[in-house]
Amino acid sequence: MKENLGAIPSWPDLYIPPLETKFPALSLKGPKGERSLVSISEDQEFTMYVCGITPYDATHLGHAATYLTFDLINRYQRARGSEVRFVENITDIDEPLLERANRDHRNWQELANSQIDLFRSDMTALHVIPPDDFVPATGVMDLIDHAIQQMDKNGFVYRIENDLYFDISSFLKDLPIPRDQALAIFAERGGDPDRIGKRDPLDPVLWWANKNDEPGWPSSHGFGRPGWHIECSVIALRYLLGESYLEIKNLPHAINLQGGGSDLIFPHHFMSSAQAQGILGIPFAQHYVHAGMVGLDGEKMSKSKGNLVFVSTLLNSGIDPLVIRFALLSDHYAADRMWTSDKLNAASASVDVIRTALSRELVSSTDQVISEIIDSLADDLNTPSALSALFKWASSVDSHGSEPSQKGAGGLSRTIDALLGLAF
Repeated sequence: MKENLGAIPSWPDLYIPPLETKFPALSLKGPKGERSLVSISEDQEFTMYVCGITPYDATHLGHAATYLTFDLINRYQRARGSEVRFVENITDIDEPLLERANRDHRNWQELANSQIDLFRSDMTALHVIPPDDFVPATGVMDLIDHAIQQMDKNGFVYRIENDLYFDISSFLKDLPIPRDQALAIFAERGGDPDRIGKRDPLDPVLWWANKNDEPGWPSSHGFGRPGWHIECSVIALRYLLGESYLEIKNLPHAINLQGGGSDLIFPHHFMSSAQAQGILGIPFAQHYVHAGMVGLDGEKMSKSKGNLVFVSTLLNSGIDPLVIRFALLSDHYAADRMWTSDKLNAASASVDVIRTALSRELVSSTDQVISEIIDSLADDLNTPSALSALFKWASSVDSHGSEPSQKGAGGLSRTIDALLGLAF
């Protein structure tokens, strides 16, 4: 029986139609633009860790675009025959959550639980495959404690007053952005570069000593709570490598893929990767994949501007979730993009055309469009190309001179359901 200590229920599993097609290896671009093949054979397990929500606000379209990206990878690897192990965390204890709870005069746990429930509902509506383990930070405090002890043995931990810090110096050669830019971003996103006593301004906190009656947990380091990055390092290693992960030393990397939004490249993914290596002594992930940001009508979408578009708001207004998914897939996952009402209207019109074409008894041959969809997805998840091929096929169903397929559109329907998550 699979142990899921600390994990909580995610959302209902999906039926994914089996496909009897040969799939090329998936080619993905890394954070620096380099191409790499996801070279996992059919008999190997593909391990994927995706950074989850901080549950103090509803799922907005930026969240949705991110989780659709990794859903596509999950679907493609499954179609190739790999067994996918997919883990996602929930940052259910962090400054933004506590600040929002205080602002709204709500219990922080009640606020978190309400937003986790809404997130589950949104992911179900958007036809996202659930993670094998859906793990809140508050469920793994003992694991975090043990991991910090291991990092301490490996020489990466030091104390300032009663707080514990991670010595990042060994990893600064891999800093993904210029140092001055890193310092500015670090200060904006939960870091404390100016704290007196730090060995390096970029050293991240591992464990905060309890203060100001904030929530806390007992540990061998004192009563308190973890920093932001350590939860992802620990959850990914423990749930993807197993209970004895601390004994693993002979792997070229710990997991196959770490993913999230491009706003996580620094500091979060850089720090969590360094801390994972500080625990195990081996590189963290083989691939790092980041989804672009979503703006609204020409402006960056942000909580401070109050211009977030929430998935639940669109659903409650009667928008078909398939249309929302189609609209988000119409842009390349890695591109920053703008959301407009025109994009939603265009997606709705395209969905109508495709749905009508798929409902016909006799349609144009689907072999070519299926090949084009697969090739597009294999090429760094090129969903705009895949959807363009699908729409072109649907628009030409009644074209004279095309040889009708006696098999109907069933094979194509199964393909776009399995690979794109579009269940017409």
